Amino acid sequence: MVMDILSSQVSAVPFFDGAATRRRRSATFSLNVRATLPFPHQNSTYYKELEAAVDVVQKACNFTLHVQSSLFSTDGKIIEKNDQTPVTVADFGVQALISLELNKLFPSIPLVAEEDSAFLRSRNLVGTVLDAITATDSSTCKSLTQDDVLEAIDRGSKEAFVFGPKPATYWLLDPIDGTRGFLMAGKAFYVVGLALVVEGEIVIGVMGCPTWKEDLSEKSSADIDEEWDSLNGSGTVMIAHKGCGTWMKTLNSQLKSPDVWTKCFVDGSDVIHKARFCISDSEKWEAQLSPLFKAVSNTDNVGSNQIHLLRACCGSLCKYLMVASGRASIFILRAKQKAVMMAWDHAAGIICVHEAGGKRLGEI
Repeated sequence: MVMDILSSQVSAVPFFDGAATRRRRSATFSLNVRATLPFPHQNSTYYKELEAAVDVVQKACNFTLHVQSSLFSTDGKIIEKNDQTPVTVADFGVQALISLELNKLFPSIPLVAEEDSAFLRSRNLVGTVLDAITATDSSTCKSLTQDDVLEAIDRGSKEAFVFGPKPATYWLLDPIDGTRGFLMAGKAFYVVGLALVVEGEIVIGVMGCPTWKEDLSEKSSADIDEEWDSLNGSGTVMIAHKGCGTWMKTLNSQLKSPDVWTKCFVDGSDVIHKARFCISDSEKWEAQLSPLFKAVSNTDNVGSNQIHLLRACCGSLCKYLMVASGRASIFILRAKQKAVMMAWDHAAGIICVHEAGGKRLGEI
């Protein structure tokens, strides 16, 4: 499903709810809400939804780490879709896990997500996905069947719902944004992104980045390469709620650690050569503002006609995360005539940047 979510500052083109084309039974699956949010529920309309979103995204991130740990030692864990985009069992597993939990907690709220089960069905790979899910959490997922997994994945597909004439409330999910980063085994970012849209407006967003590392923005390119090669990130979860700001905390690998949230603000640099830029993975700086400024990766000597370009791979959501956290100052997304903007690639990031004090400007 294609939407132009960049048409307004924090809004997505509205979907329309109505009767579902098919009703799915709820599989036996449980996840206790454990998140403690950094603001009181009295100040937030969607507190329960955000609590659940934080927990399920955090659990999904830990699932991806489990799959990643066996990625290069087990056959069949890396697959490709027909469009040659790299996709993993983690991609489908994350969508299944999140779909199952959200459908249990909020059965009246539809899910719009990136994947459908057609590829798994055609390659008979659903068993591999089910095995990965049950291996991660056998106690709560032991009763899942292959049909449960297929139905959960298809709950987010474009064929799942017929929408009526009124604005909808719906979840928007990118199970793994930056799959190439996932395949790089800790040497790049990838993000699990989940947002809630109500009457055309993004009201909450959650981004989980299992490979998030310490702030590398002040280090030289050589030092950054060494950090990527030698360290595993502690991971992070970033959240935003309309009117309540943007916050982030360390990813809890065991879901037992107390939540310690830090409020996020965008970088306040107002001078070009002091700002930190990031661009799309597929772009080079030569295609952006190179007639005016030369891009450098070393922060030691950034001149007045130069800009500091950060290493930021992979996907779009990690760039939003960098801007919302203040690590990057600007994310330039160059408009392409033939490119299709997918809402799940941007929704969670847009509200996180907005609630951290950032703005979306016009196209270039």
